Amino acid sequence: MRSLIVHNNASGFGSDAVFEFERALLEQGDECVMRVLPGSGGGRECLADAEDFDLVVLSGGDGTVSGLLWELRGRDVLSCVFPSGTANLLHANLGSAAEPAAIARACRRGLWARTDLGELSWEDPSGAHVCGFGVMSGTGYDARLMQAAVPNKQSMGEAAYFAAALKNIRPQVSHFSIEVDGERHERDGIACMVANCAMIQGEVEIVPDSSMDDGRLDVIVLETEDAVHLLRPMFASLVDPAGSHLGRPYLEHFSGERVHVRSSEPMPMQIDGELVTEGVTEYEARALPSCCKLVVDGLSRYRPQGERAPVHP
Repeated sequence: MRSLIVHNNASGFGSDAVFEFERALLEQGDECVMRVLPGSGGGRECLADAEDFDLVVLSGGDGTVSGLLWELRGRDVLSCVFPSGTANLLHANLGSAAEPAAIARACRRGLWARTDLGELSWEDPSGAHVCGFGVMSGTGYDARLMQAAVPNKQSMGEAAYFAAALKNIRPQVSHFSIEVDGERHERDGIACMVANCAMIQGEVEIVPDSSMDDGRLDVIVLETEDAVHLLRPMFASLVDPAGSHLGRPYLEHFSGERVHVRSSEPMPMQIDGELVTEGVTEYEARALPSCCKLVVDGLSRYRPQGERAPVHP
């Protein structure tokens, strides 16, 4: 088996788990190429010959992995999401085991699933931009938390986000004009996010029945003027993680294939937990159905229904 590992050294806490995975993956006669991403960009170049490999492993945080998957969209390349970041929500939403040896076994077994990505386009003072996202992106309060958490992510991990929230309990309320598959909605809130999958830490689903393989995106509006109000949906999530009984107070959501969001004032934007820009007043998002071919295991909610022969003996 020929495998390619594309790794972001700057992700997460700098764990060497990806090297433990590499040792578990390789057998006699195998060939493995590792490419370390440069400080910025470089994904397209690293993946230019991806079709020459039996397996491509994408190692980094959610932002890194989603960007690499977007470069591979529609290319029919068997890809493995390896969680090397701070939150690793994309891997968590897949539902596969997270231990390096378990991920290696899944790669050898060769089970895979077709999943979606989201694609985001916007303009800011530097020009027009297009990129992919695997988990969740948006403007407003969530992006401001990402911005505030940046200095502490390496030292505090996920706790950096909670520390940032405690420092910003009176977020700015804005007006959002939201168009979903041609239907317009006018809402006031502190954030408007678009999700390809909506499960966060603790297996909490922000909205129920969000899926990575339904060809749709979920639009989520935080309708509150006080961050303390967010304790109610957080409490509801503790006793009803799927959100199927208690719902999510102060959260409203819509679902569709194409989304256009316009805000009443410029805002910061985050994409899969990474602050990418400030000064955004509108953006568009669309679903890219079944554009990824991802390794899964028997624990994943996206596992094939029937047993398949291994892709790699």
